Amino acid sequence: MLPLLEGIRVIEVGAVVLGPYAGQILADLGAEVIKVEPPEGDIARHAHPTGPGGGALFVNNNRNKKMLALDLKSADGRAALARLIERADVVFHNMRVDAAERLGLSFDAVAAINPRIVHCAAIGFGQRGRYRNRPAFDDIIQAASGIAGLGTATGGDPRFVPTILADKVAALHAVYGILAALVARANGREGPIEVEVPMFEALAAFLLNEHLAAATFEADGAVGYPRILSPNRRPFRTADGWIAVLPYTDRQWRAFLIEVGREDVIAQDWFADPRQRPAQIDTLYALVAEALPARTTDAWIAALEARDVPCSRIAELGDLLTDPHLTEIGFFDVPDGYPEGVVRTLPQPVAFDGIAPSPDTPPHPLGADSRQVLRDCGLDDEQIERLVEAGVVRAR
Repeated sequence: MLPLLEGIRVIEVGAVVLGPYAGQILADLGAEVIKVEPPEGDIARHAHPTGPGGGALFVNNNRNKKMLALDLKSADGRAALARLIERADVVFHNMRVDAAERLGLSFDAVAAINPRIVHCAAIGFGQRGRYRNRPAFDDIIQAASGIAGLGTATGGDPRFVPTILADKVAALHAVYGILAALVARANGREGPIEVEVPMFEALAAFLLNEHLAAATFEADGAVGYPRILSPNRRPFRTADGWIAVLPYTDRQWRAFLIEVGREDVIAQDWFADPRQRPAQIDTLYALVAEALPARTTDAWIAALEARDVPCSRIAELGDLLTDPHLTEIGFFDVPDGYPEGVVRTLPQPVAFDGIAPSPDTPPHPLGADSRQVLRDCGLDDEQIERLVEAGVVRAR
């Protein structure tokens, strides 16, 4: 945990991945993040597989936070939330707009309580368009944004990217949106700031960054970046496995073609012309596919690294656990304080030199910080116990 956001208090009303992932990044950067859960807890606490500290999905998205279990469906719960909002810098949620309004988490409701608040809502679809009320989950956003349909552009079937892509991309957008708003406030901007992060628009922009292509300049221009959509751009078979090879610059293509004995290609007129060579990318990728089965993966790695041609063996999920680079940097090390039985954690991958970190804290049990958080926002012990007895607050 890095003390870069010390003094910033964030109220995270998030569940599963999108909200918790963004909240964890802010907590890793030193913000005081108070995670508000319903009395039954974030459903990710119980998602399989489970172990010490709860579900793996919960453990990997909720470190360095304080945990408050509060029933926001009750008037007393919303009143307690209002006390928190009064003392907060940021309120962040990833629920549907109508649900946020019912629970007192809309921008107007939050800004009325705290006129200096940064309010961030990560939602499925932007509220200015016709899709604004649609429910959204990762698969739905991958489908709507064109991510799932990319397979058809290379002659295959539609397919979901097998990672929770939409949630995590939207979470990263939420983090920079919140940080930008905090900088604006620090620079003297007055009044509340509303940050809207729609998953659909975030994924559409993410995808079309390169694939808008000719449609950037022509109303009826073709979309799709040809090199990326080439059917021959794929992992290549070697004599004993698979490898990724990507000669990209003129020098790298020359080095590769010399390595495989295809100087005849270098002699073609189109090869030296940067305007013509992209049109031959399928031909070039086909040459790569034709050459690679002649040697083992290790032999190709040695030869191509010697020529400084970008390449990598194809790692499977399990291979990452023993990757020598990740092992050397302590990527999976478990900090002190984690419960026995947690054998790997995931780090904050952004490094800051010259900033002394503090030890990470593991995700706390449900309601572990409820009493202290409520004391900090002005409730006395008698008021807190009344809420606990009424089932509005769950505390440990």
